[in-house]
Amino acid sequence: MSSSVTSDLRLTQLQNWLDTLTNFSLSPNSIRPASSDASFRRYFRVEDTSGKSYIAMDAPPPQEDVRPFIQVADLFGRTGVSVPQVLAQDAERGFLLLSDLGSTTYLHQLNSDTAHKLYLDAIEALVMLQAQSRPDVLPEYDRALLLRELMLFPDWYIGKHLGATLTDAQKNSLDKVFETLLANNLAQAQVYVHRDYHSRNLMVLPQGNPGILDFQDAVYGPITYDLVSLLRDAYIQWDEEQVLDWAIRYWERAKRAGLPVNPDIDAFYRDFEFMGLQRHLKVLGIFARLYHRDGKSAYLNDIPLVLDYTRKAAQRYKATAPLVKLLDELEDSAPKFGYTF
Repeated sequence: MSSSVTSDLRLTQLQNWLDTLTNFSLSPNSIRPASSDASFRRYFRVEDTSGKSYIAMDAPPPQEDVRPFIQVADLFGRTGVSVPQVLAQDAERGFLLLSDLGSTTYLHQLNSDTAHKLYLDAIEALVMLQAQSRPDVLPEYDRALLLRELMLFPDWYIGKHLGATLTDAQKNSLDKVFETLLANNLAQAQVYVHRDYHSRNLMVLPQGNPGILDFQDAVYGPITYDLVSLLRDAYIQWDEEQVLDWAIRYWERAKRAGLPVNPDIDAFYRDFEFMGLQRHLKVLGIFARLYHRDGKSAYLNDIPLVLDYTRKAAQRYKATAPLVKLLDELEDSAPKFGYTF
């Protein structure tokens, strides 16, 4: 372990806390990085004296709060999907000990041979989760939150990343697209929404049912949101015909499970695409913010794929086509180095 990690004060505090968990016979010296994410949270793998591994989460207050994670882990766990168990907690200091779902993400395992089964497993788990949704348990994915996310696109992607200022006409055009998306998103049936249900947060487990991570921002919102996160993934792309096939398979399973998906397949797919546009615009803003504010440059490599999703979906509908025109105008006026990732 590098000196920068060993001298890390939070890590020392985490090791000291693990020392107090006498029920688990942990070896705090076995601690090693397991993963990190786009937030301030970090994850470490630690073993007990028999070699069994656990995950220790470090979520430093005040930037992070582990209580939503604890709540959603319990809520989702009771639906039958596979999530880490919270085995010990110090919520005040932001430390959790979790069961270990392994180190093989969907992203690492996905290829042309494995994709179909893995995606069907993920769709089954999603339907299982959604089928047990109840209102007033999770925060609502309301208009204010959806719009706040959309505004990341003009604020961070257009303003900060492209260094562009929208004209009044461009701003009005974008506002109209936003209103179209919001009206559709808010009209969709509401279910539990993981909010980041994709290949980096799904783990390949022996029993097939995927391990689900990073669910602490879960809300109660539009039914197509997690499906579009899964199938229009910012980190891996599948051809349109394959995405349509998986979306239809989800739709059929959801109907059988009694979920309130749009009964017309064309209307359902439009809901899926409009929800995708809301997410893609948000993600463009988030990736730009991760680079410009947080110095995480790796996310720049994922911007071209998200732009491709955005263009292809927007050009298919009259109400969202002005977004393609806006992107063309911005690309023509942007400094060319902005696109050499």
